[in-house]
Amino acid sequence: MQPLSSAPAFHFSNVQFLLTDMDETLTYQGRLQASTYVALEQLQSDGVRVIPVTAAPAGWCDQMARMWPVDGVIAENGGLFLRRSSDGRSVERIYWQSQDSIAHLQERLQEIAVMVEEAIPSVRLADDQAFRLTSLAYKRTAPDTDHRIVEALVNAGANATVNNLWVLGWIGDYDKLSMSMRVLSKTFGVEADAAIDLVAYSGDSTNDAPMFGFFKHTVGVSTVLDYLSELPVPPAWITDGPGGAGFVEFANAVLRARSLFSGPAE
Repeated sequence: MQPLSSAPAFHFSNVQFLLTDMDETLTYQGRLQASTYVALEQLQSDGVRVIPVTAAPAGWCDQMARMWPVDGVIAENGGLFLRRSSDGRSVERIYWQSQDSIAHLQERLQEIAVMVEEAIPSVRLADDQAFRLTSLAYKRTAPDTDHRIVEALVNAGANATVNNLWVLGWIGDYDKLSMSMRVLSKTFGVEADAAIDLVAYSGDSTNDAPMFGFFKHTVGVSTVLDYLSELPVPPAWITDGPGGAGFVEFANAVLRARSLFSGPAE
């Protein structure tokens, strides 16, 4: 892992897609700064497809897909992809699971939540649980309790991971990476071999590990240092700033490289 400031000028010149975590990567201490929003808009204006890939609930991501300068949002750690319609008046939801199975999936998640509560009576669902469609989220407390929640989720038949805000549980053989690859292929026509070089990813936490391990162009905002011991593969680069400030550094590096690659205007 090297400082992003030391990256060669042309290093990100092939980037056509920028996928990014949201919480504490686009935001910092829970807030989205104007400079970060502007960076998203500048990337999209330059022809870079921008897709947040987040563990945040579908309700939050619906708003992002409708109103932000992005090309869609992968929500709930890969549970679904939301994309604004061409007329901008609605949002399409594409689930990892079949549409017909979602009601059963939600019933099963409720059963798992009961089992987790029985195993850990003190556990509390995150305050955004009402806005989730394909996952369970528990607010993080102490590391030992977080570990017990992960263990209880797995014992109940769910997959589980931890990020900087939540302990997450879901049903299905997917994560951020697998849903990203499906979206890239089915929505944008980009297969895995090409994606390695055309896609950049920024993140900061444990559930970003699959993305850091697959893509060539990976950047951790500075707070990723808190999670390095939990990452099998660290990001290739690290920013100076945390959260949105770090993302702006990354966006600017991509924009500069693409500008150099395209050459001066005639």
